[in-house]
Amino acid sequence: MANTKKAIEEVTEKEIPRAAYEGVLTIDVDAQVESAQEQEDTRWHQLLNAHRTRKVLTGQLGGIEKLESGWMVAVTYYNGFRIIIPMNEMMINLSGDGRENADTLNRQVRIANNMLGCDIDFIIKDLDTKSRSVVASRKDAMLKKRQTFYIGEEGEKPLLYPGRIAEARVIAVAPKAVRLEVFGVEVSVRARDMAWEWMVDAGEKFQVGDLTLVMVNKINIRSLEEIDISVDAKGATANTNKDNLKRCVRQGKYVGIITDIYKGTYFIRLNIGVNAVAHSCNMTSLPSKRDEVGFVVTRINDKFEVAEGIITRMIKRAV
Repeated sequence: MANTKKAIEEVTEKEIPRAAYEGVLTIDVDAQVESAQEQEDTRWHQLLNAHRTRKVLTGQLGGIEKLESGWMVAVTYYNGFRIIIPMNEMMINLSGDGRENADTLNRQVRIANNMLGCDIDFIIKDLDTKSRSVVASRKDAMLKKRQTFYIGEEGEKPLLYPGRIAEARVIAVAPKAVRLEVFGVEVSVRARDMAWEWMVDAGEKFQVGDLTLVMVNKINIRSLEEIDISVDAKGATANTNKDNLKRCVRQGKYVGIITDIYKGTYFIRLNIGVNAVAHSCNMTSLPSKRDEVGFVVTRINDKFEVAEGIITRMIKRAV
């Protein structure tokens, strides 16, 4: 009897999956289920390796905070861990922001606020295993990318050069400009250089977090920290203006949106996809930007790829 009982226990032990003795019963006999703590430890180990190797990581800019110490920091998350980046390590390009006389930190924070939601690169500078807090630098990551893509190995052609089409991150959008990050270099591009069709607001076509193709026009390298570039998105896409212009005929009547007004000249995007210019307006009350108007074509200007004509009536006032 004793031998029979022992034999049954041995068979039963062999048949029961090993994973059942480890707290979680899994369908797969050889599977192992990690606890939440084990998963966190694994993710933390990945951060430790990234810190040791100075690996460039990417996270979404999730917030701007002022710490109790007075530091203004950007906040992102990677693998579930909170990463803080001091504002002076964000390497925000302040040139052309129009606030040259304002405090530098305020200028940085203002631009960073407009960047919320964009992807940013960073390199971990320091971490505390006990509290599992992480401090990182976007500047270090951008400088590393600059070295790779703009400088390259000695004797070899860099990966980025004038005439190269490259992918860029949209990191901020204003009505008349789009801020891009092109492999570690920030650049602000006028909205009219970002699309062939005229836009009332660059936000119509571009959003923070988008990726867009740009043509690299100029690169000026004074040092690794001082690199200026000129790019535009029009050069990376086919010009559709000439083909669209064929949709217009002289004396044709069309509907369009006023995208801009300058010294009495109205710039209009017709609903048929044509850019148009009106030097006069046959209305008792003058239209404003964003108004929808009726437009009569008097001339097709092939040289400037626009239709010229007259605004004849108001269709809908902008709200």
